Amino acid sequence: MATATLISTVSINLRRPATFQPKTPLFFRRRKVVTFDSNSKPWESRKKVLKENSFFCAASRRNSSSNTVTDISVSELDDNIRKVVQLLLWAAEGVYIIWLFLLPYAPGDPVWAISSDTINSLVGLSLNFFFILPLANSVGIRLIDAPVLHPMSEGLFNFVIGWTFMFAPLLFTDPFLIPYMAIRLNKPDAEYTPRKASQLGSVMVNGASVVGVVGGAACLISILWGLFGRSEGDFGSVADRWEFVVSYLGSERLAYAFIWDICLYIVFQPWLIGENLENVEKGKANIVKYLRFVPVFGLVAYLLCLDVDEEV
Repeated sequence: MATATLISTVSINLRRPATFQPKTPLFFRRRKVVTFDSNSKPWESRKKVLKENSFFCAASRRNSSSNTVTDISVSELDDNIRKVVQLLLWAAEGVYIIWLFLLPYAPGDPVWAISSDTINSLVGLSLNFFFILPLANSVGIRLIDAPVLHPMSEGLFNFVIGWTFMFAPLLFTDPFLIPYMAIRLNKPDAEYTPRKASQLGSVMVNGASVVGVVGGAACLISILWGLFGRSEGDFGSVADRWEFVVSYLGSERLAYAFIWDICLYIVFQPWLIGENLENVEKGKANIVKYLRFVPVFGLVAYLLCLDVDEEV
């Protein structure tokens, strides 16, 4: 009897753990205190009291096995997509090199059968890089005379070069930009220690705004130059110049390759910027996020809004 009374007293004064006071979560409920017969055996009474005064959790147990399988499936799916994209990029690199440089089927001459006219055109376009010589000649500076080429060919060349320049210090030509995009999709190495940026890389990052202004200005001037440049020459109206461009793209391998470059840049620009939005100044990230889809202008916006302190 004494034993039963003692256990009964303990059960009546049993308090919920301090962890659950003063507000016990709804998932936890307390069972009712029950009475028991004083003639029952002490150990049976104690067992009943502890059972009836304990807390129990009403929440269902998470199916860890199911979640693990789901996580693995998502990871495998992402990995498969990454591998497919990598394969497509490497295939694009192969097509780019073989079709534009080696095979004779694209407009113009392949590398192994390049004509002297194409070489002379390439040299002339290079001398008129960013219109430095033509503009210098126009103000009376004639250290060297700028080659006179069709303004549309000069405009197309400098437009692509200006856009490419803004991808610096990553890469400078498409044959290397495509594999770079493919290599970026490799799985990160947990033991990889980032190397210190090269001197050239540091200069380009610190001068990102200058690169953006120069590259953007070159692209804008290229468009205007192609439409209205060399007005003193016999290059015709805007319609005549457009007709020349159509013929130029269908007869010169260099011009044909420039169109490939432009198409690839339209794809790669928003891709690269989207993966580097964390490097943009906090208050300007949303603007760059949407402008990145605008050819050329989106890259200019990214370079002007780049957080140089964070990058360095």
